[in-house]
Amino acid sequence: MTDPSPRAGFVALIGEPNAGKSTLLNRMVGAKVSIVTHKVQTTRARIRGIAVEGAAQIVFIDTPGLFRPKRRLDRAMVAAAWTGAADADVVLLLIEAHRGLTAGVEAILGGLEERGAGQPVLLAINKIDRVEAPKLLALTEKMNARYPFAATFLISAEKGHGVGDLRADLAARLPEGPWLYPEDQIADAPLRAIAAEITREKLTLRLHQELPYQLTVETEGWEDREDGSARIDQVIYVAREGHKGIVLGRKGETTKAVGQAARAEMEAFLGHRVHLFLTVKVRPGWLEEAERFDAIGLDFKDG
Repeated sequence: MTDPSPRAGFVALIGEPNAGKSTLLNRMVGAKVSIVTHKVQTTRARIRGIAVEGAAQIVFIDTPGLFRPKRRLDRAMVAAAWTGAADADVVLLLIEAHRGLTAGVEAILGGLEERGAGQPVLLAINKIDRVEAPKLLALTEKMNARYPFAATFLISAEKGHGVGDLRADLAARLPEGPWLYPEDQIADAPLRAIAAEITREKLTLRLHQELPYQLTVETEGWEDREDGSARIDQVIYVAREGHKGIVLGRKGETTKAVGQAARAEMEAFLGHRVHLFLTVKVRPGWLEEAERFDAIGLDFKDG
């Protein structure tokens, strides 16, 4: 029996904020490559995770959650999500079982219809452990009556239920062709961007309310040392002088705790020691600076 032909292609994960897209991406890839927090709208850059299923290489585009944009950053995030969907071979819509067909999901379906997706659109109903079987069945029927999905999967991204079957189906739908990335690569985002995302995640978990969306993290320096360790210098940009004190914390305790947590995760991800140095800078207009958008993988013109 001959080996199956290699396949490779892009799968766009779309859905409302907090639907579980980043958790599913990390589960599919088998490593943490996308920021996962309890706060909405935390995925900015379209970090791609790469999974292997048999002879297929699946490149996941983790889009920002689709929501009603208010600020330039929000508009750029939503534009990035739709661009990711348009560029993909397969689109995967993720919804929450306990929330069902919300107004937000309805708006996404309207967007899919409006843009006339030429590629197959799959539905994954996530967090199935929160809903009883009869309600799941009713939701499945309701969603498929609303939109012609190519297939529907019931999953728990957090626990892994149904994820293997979903991954196999996605792999089978990709076009035949050579792999797009080296076999051992799990993300196409530069390490500098992944390191910045790790630190931003720790800040998001530590801080509250609107501040996490008023800051960004950039990796300004990366030095691989002879002893195998790396020195990483990062800048946390905040929009207001008052925010700087919040990020630093009393006697710098907040930044120190964030740095320790981020360094530990970077070391686990990279497999070697990391010396992490964080600086907090005030840039009142960073939300209107094209360079800051470029640094986090968004197009300033889309805002």
